[in-house]
Amino acid sequence: IKQKIHLLTTMAATPETTADTTKQGGGGDDQILSYQPLAENSAVSANPHIPSVTASAVLGESESMPDGHPICKGHDFNTTTSSSKDDPSQLDAIMQSMLNTGFQATNVGKAVNEIHRMRKWRLSDTPWKEGDDETLRDPNLRSKIRARIFFAYTSNQISCGQREVIKFLVQHKMVDVIVTTAGGIEEDIIKCFEPTYMGDFKLPGKELRKKGINRIGNLLVPNKNYCKFEDWMAPLISKMHDEQDEKWMEQAKRLVSNEGAAEEEPIKPFSYTPSEFIARMGKEINNEESVLYWAYKNDIPVFCPALTDGSVGDMIYFHSYKRPGFTLDIARDIRRINDLSVQSYGTGQIIIGGGLVKHHTCNANLMRNGADYSVYINTGHEFDGSDGGASPDEAISWGKIRITADPVKVCADATIVFPLIVSQTFAKDVEEWKESTKDCICWLPDGTV
Repeated sequence: IKQKIHLLTTMAATPETTADTTKQGGGGDDQILSYQPLAENSAVSANPHIPSVTASAVLGESESMPDGHPICKGHDFNTTTSSSKDDPSQLDAIMQSMLNTGFQATNVGKAVNEIHRMRKWRLSDTPWKEGDDETLRDPNLRSKIRARIFFAYTSNQISCGQREVIKFLVQHKMVDVIVTTAGGIEEDIIKCFEPTYMGDFKLPGKELRKKGINRIGNLLVPNKNYCKFEDWMAPLISKMHDEQDEKWMEQAKRLVSNEGAAEEEPIKPFSYTPSEFIARMGKEINNEESVLYWAYKNDIPVFCPALTDGSVGDMIYFHSYKRPGFTLDIARDIRRINDLSVQSYGTGQIIIGGGLVKHHTCNANLMRNGADYSVYINTGHEFDGSDGGASPDEAISWGKIRITADPVKVCADATIVFPLIVSQTFAKDVEEWKESTKDCICWLPDGTV
């Protein structure tokens, strides 16, 4: 046996063997048996029982890591004493350790840092240079211009308890633009009338259907919840239809009487936009538990380009049989959200989920050559080419995220990680944020100095 091992060792070390192996393997960097010889004084090479090729492949020398390079180390619960186990700072310590824990924990830590950066950014961070807008030369003014924060989420985030986390952000004006789906609109209103209940992922759909109970994952929504929503929504649609027709009638009268024919006051057809429709819902619900209520109260636009894809669409459909003619102007909304992006000196985007909300938000930021700061939270993968699973790097190729950005994607259930992220960012400085941003703007209107 020793003779055979010695023979293998000798063959592996000869140039002829190496050349033959190169031919068989195709050459280049793909050589399985390509290796760097170990030093003659190495304890490994001195061991005749280990073929040198094996020793080199398994136990070869490595380059030294740079000084100060982060090491992988998680939270040590030995630092948690019985007297401090209820101390909120323990959560902070765990969250701070995530950055160097590895895998998705590290991405959670990076997401926290990215959100800190987008909230902290001021135009004064970028020095004024010759050729820039003269109105932006004043350092004091530049220190008052912050990034506009786009916040997008899919409807399941309102279906579940994440609604309360989102409401906190909107209530305290910590985001500037919201993008969501139809379910993200209607389920916020529905919860003002009736609760959503806990269930189980494995409850049989057939039996639930017989009982008039709808399942969202492990959540349950009785049909009566939607009935109450219809009772509230139908009169509101009729009222807004009346207002639409009244404005149309006023415009028709002005047109006939030749009033407003001057170029400085053109007559424009009137229709509500989806974002105006949603703001009206927030106003009418008048409930502090509602995300839409706080969005209306704080003048935060909520965009939903697929507003009809849900119960609201059902209500509009039913209304059209009773009284045709109610319209929503989606064209003005795309102008509005794109202008909010273009008219920003810096932007950040936090996007929970994929599909419509992710693309609509990123596409708006494309209009300004990309967002400066980005955090994705979803479980999508890019192997199927879906936009939902597309990485931030793919968005950079489209110009939806700037090439100078350092975006983060957290691949995890948002109900787990987003409250943790908020605990380390938005929830840390509520009053300080209000004070530091009360005189801030995201865009300097034309003619304003």
